[in-house]
Parts: sequence; C-alpha cells; structure tokens
Amino acid sequence: MKRFVRKRAALVSACYLLLVVLVTVLADWIAPYDPDQQDLSAALSGPSGAHWLGTGELGRDVLSRLMHGGQITLLGVLITLVVYLSIGVPAGMIAGYRGGWFDRLVVKSADLISAVPVIIVLLVVLSVFTNNESAAMAANGLLGAPLLARVVRSATLGVKEELYVRAAVANGLRDRVIIRRHVLPRVTGVVLVQASVYGAYAVLLETGLGFLGLGTTRASWGGMIAEASKNVGTDPWLLVPSGAMIISFILALGLLGDGLRDTLAERYSPPSTPPPSRRRAAREALLRAPRTTTSALAPAEGALLSVRGLTVALPIDGTSTEVIRDVTFDLKAGEILGIVGETGCGKTITATSLLGMLPAGGEITTGSIHFEGTDLAHADTASMRRVRGRRIGWVSQDPVSSLDPSFTAGAQVAEAVRVHTGCTRKESRRRALELFERVRLPDPARVAASYPHQLSGGMAQRVGIAAALAGDPVLVIADEPTTALDVTVQAEILDLLRELQKSGTAVILITHDWGVLADLCDRAVVMYAGEVVEEAEVTAMVTAPAHPYTAGLLRSDPHHAVPGEPLPSVEGAVPPPTQWPVGCHFQNRCPRVTDACREKPVVIARLAELERSTRCIRPAELIGEGAQ
Repeated sequence: MKRFVRKRAALVSACYLLLVVLVTVLADWIAPYDPDQQDLSAALSGPSGAHWLGTGELGRDVLSRLMHGGQITLLGVLITLVVYLSIGVPAGMIAGYRGGWFDRLVVKSADLISAVPVIIVLLVVLSVFTNNESAAMAANGLLGAPLLARVVRSATLGVKEELYVRAAVANGLRDRVIIRRHVLPRVTGVVLVQASVYGAYAVLLETGLGFLGLGTTRASWGGMIAEASKNVGTDPWLLVPSGAMIISFILALGLLGDGLRDTLAERYSPPSTPPPSRRRAAREALLRAPRTTTSALAPAEGALLSVRGLTVALPIDGTSTEVIRDVTFDLKAGEILGIVGETGCGKTITATSLLGMLPAGGEITTGSIHFEGTDLAHADTASMRRVRGRRIGWVSQDPVSSLDPSFTAGAQVAEAVRVHTGCTRKESRRRALELFERVRLPDPARVAASYPHQLSGGMAQRVGIAAALAGDPVLVIADEPTTALDVTVQAEILDLLRELQKSGTAVILITHDWGVLADLCDRAVVMYAGEVVEEAEVTAMVTAPAHPYTAGLLRSDPHHAVPGEPLPSVEGAVPPPTQWPVGCHFQNRCPRVTDACREKPVVIARLAELERSTRCIRPAELIGEGAQ
C-alpha cells in the first residue's frame, strides 16, 4: 500500500473511480431528480442552479441521468470483466503451465476469435435477447477471454522456467497449488493491465450500443451520448458531461492498471593427495581386479538408489538427441555421492531425471532408476509427486532464484511442510521455524518474515535446504549448493550437508570443486560428455584415477601451477551432444588415445573387487604413472 500511495496518478485515479462507483451505487438516494422526470419548459437548457449540468431534450436532469446511467454502464463493464477474467486467466495459466492439447486449443481459439467481427456477434445476441445489454456484455467478455488467455499463457511460459517453480515441483507441490500460489502472483500485473484495457473497451462498446439505439431503454452513458449527438447543433453543451465522464473514466482505469502493475513489479524487486605408498597399493589392487560391464548388472541389493543404463534425450534443433548415455551408479542409505565434471557434461540433467523434471521435450529413452523398490524412470505423475519432497529433496544451485519473490521465506517452507504432512497452518509455521533452527539460521523468526531479496546468498541457501527437508526425505539432491558463496558460507553449508548424512539422509552432491568432493563425499562419479567415465570411493579415485579425464581434472588444480608456466588444464572443450565422436567421447582431448579408442563406443567396466568402474580400455598405464 505504501508503494501504491507514492504513485500519485494511480492514487488519484483510484480515488476518482471509487467516487464514481459510490455515486452510482447511491444514485437512488442522492440524485436530485428521477432520471426520467421531465421538465419540458427547461428542455435543452445549460447549467443552472436547478440543474447543475443542464437538461436534455425532454428536460430531464443531466446530472441525475449520469448518476443512474452509471449503474447500467458499470454493471455491463463488471459483467464483461467477470466473464473475461474468470475464463481467460485460468485457461491461460493452465495452457502455459501444462501445455499439450489444451494449450493448442487455447491458441487456436484465440486465432479464431481474432478473425471474428465482434460487433456482428453482438448484434446477433441482441436480436435474440432484445434490449438485454447484460447478455451482450457477457458475450463480449466471452469473445475476449481467448485473447486474454493467449497473453496470460505467454507470461506463464516465462514464469514456468523460473527456478523457484522447478523447486516447488521438486518439493512435491501439486500443479494446482503451484499455479495458484506461484504462477498467478507473477502474472497478476499482466492481468491487471489487460483488465483495465478491456474494461475501457467495454465502456466504449456500451457507449456504441447506446449510440446505435441497440442497448437498454433505461438511462445509460451510451444513451446520453446518442441524445447529445442528435442535438449537437442546437445544444453542443449536452455532449460535454457524458463525454467527459466516459473519457475520464477510461483514463482513470488505464492509470490505475499501470499503477497496480508497477506496484507489484516493485514488490518483487530487490532494494536496491595421499602418500605414494597408498597410490601403489591402489594400483596393484586395480591391476588384479576382474572387469565386468555394468549393462549386465541388476540393481544393487540394499542400495537406496540404483541407476542402470540411464539414457536421456532432449530436442536439439528439432531433433531428439541423447544428452546423457548409459549412466550407471549406486547410492547407499546415509551415503554422500559426488558427481563431478565440467559444465556441459550432463550432471544436472542426470539429477533432474531422477525427479522426472527434465526440460520440455526431454524423455528417458532407456535405463532404470530404482528407488525404494520403484522404477522412477517409468513412474507416472502421481507416483513422482509422492516421491518429490517427501522422499527426495532438492537444493538448487541458485538460492535466491529458487525462492518465489512473491512470498516470505517462512511462508514457502511452511507451505511445503503443510503439503507433505497435512498439518494445520499454525503447526506448519512452527515446523518451519524448527527447520530454520536446524539449518542454523540466525533469528529464525526474522528470516521467516523476510522476502527472498532481503536475504543474503548463504541465508537463502539455508532456506532452500530447509524447504528440501520439509518432508523428511531420505535422499537430498544438492545441485552445486556452494556456487557463488564465499568460502566461510561454503564451509557452513557443507557442515549442514554433513549433519544430514549423520542423521541418516543420503545426499547426491553435484559440484565442480574437488576440494568439496574430497571433504564431504564417500564416493564420486566423474561425468564427461554425457557419460559416466569413472565411479569409485573418493580416496581411491584421488590416489589412483582410472580414467585420463579424471587424472586431467586432478592435475588442473591451480595449486600445482609452476611460476612462469601456463596453468595446468585439460586442453580443449567438452563436445556438444550433436558432435559426440563414435568411440570414446574423450578421444579428442586424451593424451593416450589409440585407434582402438576411436573404433567403437567404450563400455564402462566394473572392477568388482574394488567396487569401482571406469570407461577406459587402458587404466593400468595411467595408474602406473600415478604411483610413480
């Protein structure tokens, strides 16, 4: 309200519109004359003490007719807007959020309505419902609803991609809750502007119907315009009161809509390495270990999560293209598994596929995701909703963007608690404060009452972790949770994840940071160009990497740099999915590539005794160098 009051034009417009509505509603009591009372002796007279705005052709008081006429005109506008908004807004949000056949229906309906002459349809309606202006205004709202739906759909498509909406999906919220509480507030500004414009159009339409003599026979602003137009030669003043009323009302509607939109927009804006002896032992064990392919493995017995041969395709340039291929790994209860690799290797796609949250057009083409006895790769929407938030929590890499700017931090966490536990609002708020204490947020009550833009990155990340814990999940997926945070806050977030592990919660940590990986994780998965190239216990991987890419990443530590020489790095870049080579995906950057690496795809092989895997045909040579 304070922000709105500072917008003087919008505030004056709101006051003016409120005054017009009040005068119109109270016209039966405050109007000086009956709208149809005639005084032929004073016909077409100008303003006077008896008639402040003059009289019409039958001596009827203009001021009284304006007051009573507003009842007809504003009722017509109200009917139009109720139909317009009640159909257009839900249809647009559902079409933009859900897509599919309903989306196509809305778009085609809008295209069809755009080609239909509205006035012809209204003439047909008035021929059926003679002098029933309410029916005509309802038809007007119905004709405009598909056009509003198309506008709202476009706005919803943008909001749908916001990270906080994806976080709400990951937290297990139902679609109708997400649409109502997270999408609707963000498209309200667009809706208000469209409503003000269409309301103005409704006033003009009612005026036009009255001018043509097709509307009601009672006093209305349109009827007064028609009367003034007939007498404009003899009494031009008669056009001034009705014309000024219509013009000022439309102008005030537009200014109010813009002011409310700007107020809402401002609300969401911010204020401004181990000893050589261990390496040799690891090498010797690796050389003795038998090798089997993971494609022949069943889900690991006793594993909380067992991913086998997961392949995901996304539409790229109109063609379904594999972006991750044959991904296989296991996660035990209470274990922390790290997934590491360069940007573009498929880490986040792998994580989102576990929750069924792939980008539009994405699909799991082959493979399985066994979680607590259920194959999530083939689970239906209802099954995935029961898993999201309740059994698997999600922590985003962008803490502020993962929170809806429309609501306080406490409201968002309490909402997740209420969805997963079915408790009352009071209990959910209390539980939210307990979660804030658990993630060690200072002054939980103040944080709960704060909007996302009022929180620091570290505080927002803790709120995100609290939301992920709202359903007491057994697995938490953390997508680069320490990105863009300073080292002190990073350490605190890692401590939180470590405490989760101690409480029995398993964690999948996606990261670029080997230091974080070594400090926190029990096992690690290295991904390159959509494939898992190595999986092992962290210490074994660091001491004896079994794939050239893993070795290259470890050598790229800036602490190994020699003064005066270039920083160590892996030469080249990760190829996009459309340019993956036939053989080993790392062949163009590998210093040990052979013709055998280029001939055919390299199958990841499991070293059974060591419980590790590698996608390299010659790991022994690499480990031999590491031991030296």
